[in-house]
Amino acid sequence: MTATLSTPSFIESLLGEEAEDLLNYKAKVSQDLLHLPGSDWVDRIFAGTDRNPQVLRSLQQLYSTGRLANTGYISILPVDQGIEHSAGASFAPNPIYFDPENIIKLAIEGGCNAVATTLGVLGMMSRKYAHKIPFIVKINHNELLTFPNQFDQVMFASVEQAWNLGAVAIGATIYFGSEQSTRQIQEVSKAFARAHELGMVTILWCYLRSNAFKQDKDYHVAADLTGQANHLGVTIEADIIKQKLPECNNGYHAVAQAMAKTYGKTDKRVYSDLTSDHPIDLTRYQVLNCYSGRAGLINSGGASGKNDFAEAVRTAVINKRAGGTGLISGRKTFQRPFEEGVKLFNAIQDVYLSQDVTIA
Repeated sequence: MTATLSTPSFIESLLGEEAEDLLNYKAKVSQDLLHLPGSDWVDRIFAGTDRNPQVLRSLQQLYSTGRLANTGYISILPVDQGIEHSAGASFAPNPIYFDPENIIKLAIEGGCNAVATTLGVLGMMSRKYAHKIPFIVKINHNELLTFPNQFDQVMFASVEQAWNLGAVAIGATIYFGSEQSTRQIQEVSKAFARAHELGMVTILWCYLRSNAFKQDKDYHVAADLTGQANHLGVTIEADIIKQKLPECNNGYHAVAQAMAKTYGKTDKRVYSDLTSDHPIDLTRYQVLNCYSGRAGLINSGGASGKNDFAEAVRTAVINKRAGGTGLISGRKTFQRPFEEGVKLFNAIQDVYLSQDVTIA
């Protein structure tokens, strides 16, 4: 694996016309309000918390692996799409990933901090690879074989199973706003408490799911609504928050107006003082809701397409400049030839390694 940094011109060329704006924008909310990533991340952020020494060790292992080791940033390969989107839809573009070993190999060759995937994949590969790259077991999934399709995160694995195969972390998803969200919050909160007891890191995919969020825009990616989902996630002690990159704002107002009913609670200063239409400001609001960055925010954004490299680098620049701690990249990497997947991971990581991409 090469550790050569991308030149600023390489990053600028992928950003295209947005380069000047994204690389030089001054955020509305000062970085002074945030806890920013650094080499001392675990000591500075978690040593004084209720996390036990085993959790601190697992966190340090996670942040000390791969090309971003000891920077405070993380790059993760997640592959649970075989359940979420069906194995055929996920792996037909590149059938080598029906074999779980190739998933692990991609994460290692791509210089990732960790690989997040299913109990089945990691269980099959545990003895060969658990000591070579940190494992994150995704313990719940949205199963799409029932007809009609249901959208509900249900438990597929236990915390104890994850611990037994040597995982350093568990991951889970909550569909905030869905009819099942109350049950999911209770299940995941209990699982996170048990994971911390056993010394594992907790990572929460803080997704929104409600037909009410689809109005003139898709407010599932609104900064105000996703920010609140993040805040609920850190409330149940997620150490790391996974969230989609925000694309709009004013979700509370849009839902209330469309439904002709009051909805939730917000404050006009969220929109006048804490955010703007700029993607860095929208993402910084997500970071603010992660206890001002004490729980690291990792983003993803957009489906796979022809401009994956440009979109991935753009997302990395926005996340880093907003104060986030990294990216999680799935289909963009494994639905392409193996070597290209590795290059895409390296391009993302180069953004976080570059001293020319700074906190806004």
